[in-house]
Amino acid sequence: MSHDTQSKLVYMANQIATFFKSQPESEAAEGVAMHINKFWEPRMRRQLFEIMERESHGLNPLVVQAAPLIKRPEAAATVSQ
Repeated sequence: MSHDTQSKLVYMANQIATFFKSQPESEAAEGVAMHINKFWEPRMRRQLFEIMERESHGLNPLVVQAAPLIKRPEAAATVSQ
């Protein structure tokens, strides 16, 4: 995954978190997860989890809080020959 792709995903996830910060605290993380589950394709969600594994990911704490509610896609299938 290129640094540019990573930066775009972090930016997008943080925008979603900024929007949901206006919601009641008890609903904000659920809203972030619901939006990402509904509108992000599995590849994007897989990359988001890869980003989260890094120590300095730049993600809004609300995105990190929402992580357990985000559907984790299965690992990419490998082609065996």
